[in-house]
Amino acid sequence: DCPYVKKHYDNGATTFNAMHTSWKDKNVVLVGINSGAAGKQGAGLDRSKKAVADWKIEYPMLLDESGTVGKAFGAKHTPEMVVVNKDGYIAYRGAIDDDAGDKPGKTNYVAKAVSELLEGKKVTTAETKAYGCAVKY
Repeated sequence: DCPYVKKHYDNGATTFNAMHTSWKDKNVVLVGINSGAAGKQGAGLDRSKKAVADWKIEYPMLLDESGTVGKAFGAKHTPEMVVVNKDGYIAYRGAIDDDAGDKPGKTNYVAKAVSELLEGKKVTTAETKAYGCAVKY
């Protein structure tokens, strides 16, 4: 329900679905995690199922009402992005893009990081400041 997440699905935006589509045949897995606690805004199985249906999400969604996974990654915002490399190390963490406004930004930090990893390069921007709504643990 966070407008910073919705901007990547509404009004013709396809940020997350496009990343999933472009990576699914490259051994890259995009996983959505809903770490909202039971009873909090945007949380719960029904809300997650509705988002998957409404936004035609084809990648896996993890329901994390205990907050175990979100807290393990130190997530404080939604969306807060983490790219884990093939060796299991965090290669990027932070914002999805460079625009904390109401439209997707010009630079998608996640797509850039994954592209660099796929090319065998070091991630040039390994961390940015995440923006968005607070995760409601």
